[in-house]
Amino acid sequence: MRTSRWRRRLVALCAAAAALPGVAAADAALTPHDLMLLNRVTWGATPADVAEMRELGPRRWLERQLHPSPDDRLPAPIQAQIDQMVISREPMPDILRDAMQLSSAEGNAMGPDQKKAAARAYKQYLADRHTDAIQRSLLRDIYSPDQLQEQMTWFWFNHFNVFSHKRDIRAMLGDYEETAIRPHALGKFRDLLEATLRHPAMLRYLDNDENAAGKINENYAREIMELHTMGVGSGYTQKDVQELARILTGVGVKLAPGDAPMRPELRALYIRQGDFVFNPKRHDFGDKVFLGHTIKGSGFGEVEQALDILSREPATARHISLQLATFFVGDNPPPALVDRMARSFRRSDGDIAKVLATLFDSPEFSSSLGTQFKDPMHYVISAARLSYGERTIVDAMPITNWLTRLAEGLYDHSTPDGYPLTSAAWTGPGQLTTRFEIARQIGSGAPHLFLTGNEQPMGPVERPPIQAQLQKVSLDRGLGAPTRSALGQAQSPQDWNALFLSSPEFMRR
Repeated sequence: MRTSRWRRRLVALCAAAAALPGVAAADAALTPHDLMLLNRVTWGATPADVAEMRELGPRRWLERQLHPSPDDRLPAPIQAQIDQMVISREPMPDILRDAMQLSSAEGNAMGPDQKKAAARAYKQYLADRHTDAIQRSLLRDIYSPDQLQEQMTWFWFNHFNVFSHKRDIRAMLGDYEETAIRPHALGKFRDLLEATLRHPAMLRYLDNDENAAGKINENYAREIMELHTMGVGSGYTQKDVQELARILTGVGVKLAPGDAPMRPELRALYIRQGDFVFNPKRHDFGDKVFLGHTIKGSGFGEVEQALDILSREPATARHISLQLATFFVGDNPPPALVDRMARSFRRSDGDIAKVLATLFDSPEFSSSLGTQFKDPMHYVISAARLSYGERTIVDAMPITNWLTRLAEGLYDHSTPDGYPLTSAAWTGPGQLTTRFEIARQIGSGAPHLFLTGNEQPMGPVERPPIQAQLQKVSLDRGLGAPTRSALGQAQSPQDWNALFLSSPEFMRR
C-alpha cells in the first residue's frame, strides 16, 4: 500500500512536469536570474558551479564558459580515469590498425571454433572502444567546470551525427568527438564543418569513401546541405547536390599502409593525413557550378571553395541559429531572436561563441529561463551532477543505460538528423514513467556507478544527499507548494530523492 501511494504521488508530479512554468531561486550573492542562467548554461547546477559564479561574478563566469581554457579542468581522479583509456593513449590510426588485424584474424582462422573466437575478439575490441568514448564523454559532462563546452560538444555531435554501429565507426567515435567536434565546439563554424568532413567516421557513415568519378554517391553531399549547413527548403536544388557530390569525389578513407602509384601531376594533388585521404585518381576534375558559383576542376581546393560558400550562405547562418536557439531557448524560438543570431553569425564569419553571446544577452533567452523541458540527456546528467558531482564515479555505463531506456543513448541515433531538439519528442507518458523509475535508482544510490568489474556493494548503499545539495545551490527555495507537499510525505531519504528528481521543477531548466 505504501508503494502504491508513493507511486501515485510520483505520477502526479510527473504529469505536471511538462506544463509547469519555471520557478525562481534566491541566493545571498546571486540573483534568481543568475542561478537560472547557471542552470541553463551547465548540464545542471552544482554547488561547485555556484561557488565559481559567486567568485567570478555572472559576467566573467559566462565569459569563461564561452572561452574555456584549452586544458581540461577535471578533478584529478576523473582525469586519471580518462588518461588510462585506450582512446586517450593511442591515436586513432593505431586503433584502426588493431581492429583490422583482429578482423583479418577472423578471416584467416582455419576452423569454426577459431573463427568464432576471432569474431568475438574483434567485436569485443570495437565494443571496448565504444565504451571508452561513452565513459569519457559522460565523465566530462558530469565533472568538467567547462560546462558550456561539454553541452556544445554534445550539440555538435548531434548536429554532425554518426551512428556507432555502422561498419567500424565504434573504433572512431572517441577520436571523432575529441578531434573533429570538441576543439571547435565554440570556435568557427567553417573550421568545424571541415573537421567533420575530414574525419573517417563521417566519411564512412555517409559513404563518401565510395564516392568516385564515374561512380557518384550523393549521400554525404545531400546531408551537408540538408542538415549540416543550409537546411531543408533553403533554396538549393538537386543539381547543387549533384555538383557538390562531384566536388567531393576522391575524398575518403585509407587504412592500409602505403599509397597507390599515380602520375607525378596527380601525386602533387594527393593528400593523406592519418586515415583521411584525398585521392586525385578518384576525383572528377570537370568544372562545376555550385550555388551559382563556377568552381574549376583543381582537386581538393574545390572542396575548400565549396565549404567557404556553404559557411557564408545566409541560409546556413539562419539554420544554425535556429538550431542553437531551439537547444537553449526551447520550441519555436522567437524569429526576431533567430534573426539577430543569424546577423551575428554573418558578421563574425561564423564565430559560434559570438552567436551564443548574442543569444545569452537577449531578453528572449532571459524570459525562457526555468521554462524549458529537459530532454533525456539534460535530465539524466543534471540528476547525476546534483546527486554524485562530489563523488567519483568509476563506471558510467549505468548512466548510458538510463539514456538508452529514454531513447537518447549516446552515439545511438541511426539516421543523420540526430536526436530531436524539441520537447514534443520527450514528454509522452512512457517517457515520464521511465523517468521516475530512473529517479528511484538515482535517489537510492545507484551503487554500480562506484564499482568496477564484477564487484558487489559491501555494506549499506550511500544515498545521495540531494536535499543538502539543493540548499547549497539555493534551488530548494524555488519549489512550488505541490512539490513541497509531496516531499513532506516522503517516508525515507530515497523516497525524498526520487520525488524531487521527478518533480516539475527538476524536469525544467
